[in-house]
Order: sequence, then structure tokens, then C-alpha cells
Amino acid sequence: MAKNQEKNAAPENIEAVTRTEAFFEKYKKHILYSVCAIVVLAAAFIAYVQFVSNPRNKKANEALAKCETYFNADNYDKALNGDGQGCMGLLKVAEEFGSTKAGNLAKLYAGLAYAQTQKWEEAKKYLEAFSGKDDAIITPAAVGALGNVYANLGDIDKAITTLLKAAKLADNESLSPTYLIQAGELYESQGKADKALELYQQVKRDYVTSMAVQQQEIDKYIERVSK
Repeated sequence: MAKNQEKNAAPENIEAVTRTEAFFEKYKKHILYSVCAIVVLAAAFIAYVQFVSNPRNKKANEALAKCETYFNADNYDKALNGDGQGCMGLLKVAEEFGSTKAGNLAKLYAGLAYAQTQKWEEAKKYLEAFSGKDDAIITPAAVGALGNVYANLGDIDKAITTLLKAAKLADNESLSPTYLIQAGELYESQGKADKALELYQQVKRDYVTSMAVQQQEIDKYIERVSK
């Protein structure tokens, strides 16, 4: 979370802010890698469908695939900017093939790559540029990643709104509880324990088979804000 958020926090909220930052540090990679796994699988399917139904998109899919190799190897610089050989880089794929699904996915990959290297403004730019319209698989995860970016930029209200949107879009036992808990933590950092409690109770009520409920972690959150 941005340092200025810490400086502007009231003394009574310092502990909550610290908990929030610890939460993001603990879950940042988990959340982003969850998005990456979803994107990689969906991208493979989209590439196949586009190749079969519209062969003229073959070049865009092949260009994206070369970037994916570096992305999956955590080599984000080459994934973004290319290797000067066969990989043109996600930024160029997004620019040259932006009207194709592969070009659109390149924007999402670029946003995630920047987020992984903590370049939050750049991550925001590309994640906001990604269009997830009518895509029930990738969109919730992409929106959740954008919520994380807003939080790290210190735009807490926007982060909460975006995380709640992601939880609603996902509506599953894996991603939704994570986003709801994150939003709750952010509410706590603002001193809004009542709103945080509502979200924690929602997790316990609506996602009973989630890890947060099964491992009784959510009870700790509920107890904390109920004091």
C-alpha cells in the first residue's frame, strides 16, 4: 500500500493499516498467480478457437504465445519488451494486435507482469485497458487483480469497490472469499469495522466450503472486528 496512506492514518488506525499491509504481502503472489493460471488456460482455448474460426489471427496468437513463455518463467522484462529475436513483447502485441482477442489478452498479461514487479501505475494502465466483456472465466480474476493494484496505489475506496465487484463476478469458493476478505481488511484500515464484519459474515454464510471457512480463519476476522 502506498506510504502516504500510512502517514495519513489516524493513530487508532495504525494497527489496522499494518494488518492490511501484512495481508497484501501474504496474499499478493497467491492472488496474482491465481489470475495467471486462469489466464494461461483461457488463452490457450481462445487461441485454438480463433485459429480454427479465423486463421488471419494466427500471427497475433503466435506472437502472444512467445511472450507467454517468458511470462510463465517469471522473466517479466522479456515478456513485456521482447527478446530482440523471436519474441516481440507484450507491449507491442497489445499495440499491433489490440483489436484481436490475443492483443486484448496481451494487455492483461502486461498488467500482471507490471504488478509482479510492483510497477503499479503501469499495471493500472494495462489492466484498465483490458476488456473482459462477456468473459466469465478471466474477467473476475482480472478485476480482482486491478483491485489489488488500486490498493497498492493507495486508492482504498476504489480498491474496495473493485474487489467487491470481482467477488460478485467470480461467485465461487476460491476467488470470492479472498476478495471479500481483502475488502474487509481495507474497511478495517479505514476504521469501518461494521462494514468489514458484514463482509466476513458473508464469507462464512455464502462460501461454507472455502478454505477461509473450513480452516476457521474467517472466525478470527469476525472475532477481531466484533470486539
